[in-house]
Amino acid sequence: MERAKKPAAIPVSPMQPTPQVSITDDNSRVAASLPTGERVEVLLYGATVVSWKSANGKENLFLSSKAQLDGSKPVRGGIPLVFPVFGPPKADHPTGQLPQHGFARISRWEYLGKSSSESSSLPHSKGDASVKLDFGLSDSMIDSSKWGYSFNLTYSVVLSQDNLETSLVVRNTGSSNYDFQVLFHTYLAVDDISQTTISGLEEAPFVDKVQGAKEVGPAKKPISISSETDRVYTLSSQKPITVAEQGTPRYEITRDMLSDVVVWNPWIEKAKGMADFGPEDGYKKMVCVEAGSVSAWNTLEAGDTWEGGQRIKTL
Repeated sequence: MERAKKPAAIPVSPMQPTPQVSITDDNSRVAASLPTGERVEVLLYGATVVSWKSANGKENLFLSSKAQLDGSKPVRGGIPLVFPVFGPPKADHPTGQLPQHGFARISRWEYLGKSSSESSSLPHSKGDASVKLDFGLSDSMIDSSKWGYSFNLTYSVVLSQDNLETSLVVRNTGSSNYDFQVLFHTYLAVDDISQTTISGLEEAPFVDKVQGAKEVGPAKKPISISSETDRVYTLSSQKPITVAEQGTPRYEITRDMLSDVVVWNPWIEKAKGMADFGPEDGYKKMVCVEAGSVSAWNTLEAGDTWEGGQRIKTL
């Protein structure tokens, strides 16, 4: 016998689209994309971000056409990770046996997995708002004869609709203190370097490495690039940095626990001299704006943890 009053059917919400993560067949690269179209790709070699595209398909990172992506040498372009030393190490320092910029960018990292955060559950939501990829590296995975400290690194890459975040957690898992430096060596893609300016560093003093590490006072004006540029700015605040093209802001960079910013462009002659830099005039299409902590050493005591990161927003 049918009931006179049937219970109302429970409405079923439509499934929201979710981020997609894939790993190449040779287990060398992890890619993630959002339902809205944004995409990021990370090599396990160096945990190097080699591509970050906006929803419209526009690439935001410069990758040299001659970059070696097979693990034979550091990647020229994207976002190489510098740790535990910036630049050529001094022979009398504990990092003295390491290669330039340390071992993080030339080590094979472990992919630890992904997580996503949900966006609004209101109608017309486009699905999950972000996806995070985690990568790990520890002292057991490197040649400890050149740097004999115990550590565990967790590198996180977070892709959202207008942002890319990279952050590093450093854990001292040993019984000895050690010093380190860290830098996100970000190669930003630009349409024309002659029409590009960088603001937010006007009040910061800097070391000019092109002029023999000369210490220079604040420039009091935005940066424009018309020759080889290699500067280390030290900031007293976490003020955002803006990269603009033809006066229109394209990127905004915010930093956490990173007091320094390196601005680099090889220009004509240096670009010609780098075997892995291409095309030859590629310097016109890129500028490195690198958030880091490199003007001094960070001391990490036994058992302690350090964390820092950057967020790059497309405007």
